Amino acid sequence: MRDTAVEVTMLNSLSAIGEEDWDACAAPEAADGGRPMDPFTTYRFLKALEDSRSVGVGTGWEPHYLVARADDQVIAVAPLYAKGHSQGEYIFDHNWAHAYERAGGRYYPKLQMAVPFTPATGRRFLVRPGYEATGQAALVQGAVQIASDNGLSSVHVTFCTEDEALAGEEMGLMRRTTQQYHWENREFDDFDAFLAALSSRKRKTIRKERRTAQDFGGDILQLTGADLKPEHWDAFWVFYQDTGARKWGTPYLTRKFFDVAQETLQDDILLVLAEREGRPVAGALNFIGRETLFGRYWGAIEHHPCLHFEACYYQAIDFAISQDMLRVEAGAQGDHKLARGYLPVQTHSLHWIGEPRFRDAIAQYLDAERAAVDEEIEVLTTYGPFRRDVQEEQE
Repeated sequence: MRDTAVEVTMLNSLSAIGEEDWDACAAPEAADGGRPMDPFTTYRFLKALEDSRSVGVGTGWEPHYLVARADDQVIAVAPLYAKGHSQGEYIFDHNWAHAYERAGGRYYPKLQMAVPFTPATGRRFLVRPGYEATGQAALVQGAVQIASDNGLSSVHVTFCTEDEALAGEEMGLMRRTTQQYHWENREFDDFDAFLAALSSRKRKTIRKERRTAQDFGGDILQLTGADLKPEHWDAFWVFYQDTGARKWGTPYLTRKFFDVAQETLQDDILLVLAEREGRPVAGALNFIGRETLFGRYWGAIEHHPCLHFEACYYQAIDFAISQDMLRVEAGAQGDHKLARGYLPVQTHSLHWIGEPRFRDAIAQYLDAERAAVDEEIEVLTTYGPFRRDVQEEQE
């Protein structure tokens, strides 16, 4: 650990820091021109949210990015937001907020160290190599100090890595585990090799679903990089609005986000588009990481049986296998993913609560919740679609 003085400041816009300095901490593994572990904490992704006004004043997500400096350089950064609600987080604390306010406290605003609207596991303490311990400690201490100095109720670090969760717990934060469904690539040569690892009944079901979906009367395209065109985003915006209106009331991303994405995020995106008679009728948006494909949004203007499963899950598996990727993260919730080869895994978060009695109550709750999540994952895994011998080998 370096013994050096560290200064932590807040920035209300990424324009106040250079892309090179930010990404030297957020994605040092991409310095050789390769992909970042995930694109979500890169300068280009967070700046797209900001420039499109998907975050900012009036959204409930106001940027206050943390920047730690030492040795005349930026050594650590974090995507930090002042939150006026608990929407778009996917690790829910609505009950905490209600209890806090019933007791006479003011839960909002709170601080959220996260990627807005993105339930994808990734690093949240973004540290330049060589400054790991110093940088992590500076970011945690800085966030807690800001909350304490301003009388804010809490700090939440969501969808962090397991290593970060354990490190944060050692620094006095409360650790929480939740659960998602991820698909793991067991060095499958192709989709048929994946199917061969499943029980006969599940294998037949998936084959039937794929045939049904692919017989919808059109073509299913995988588009990334230069193949993505502005008209594709016109179509996807309609899909996204429909899904957003049904799930969240108001879509989180603005229309401009997709225009910015066309300019700066093309190579980070896989868009699965279903077209019938030359007209897009459904689509699934994915983001491409170094080892993981991240499923994000789905929408459609026509209903076709099993097309959702094909576009969101099976096309993602096809792409991951073709690119030798290790996994597919299919987003939050959805027990129906289990039958399609996506198994339950832990996800992690960290929490700081300023009020001591409320903090003690939350700590007790989290102890019980962790045990319940572990038990649920163990039970759900036994209902997975894999052959018994394959499942035993994985265990």
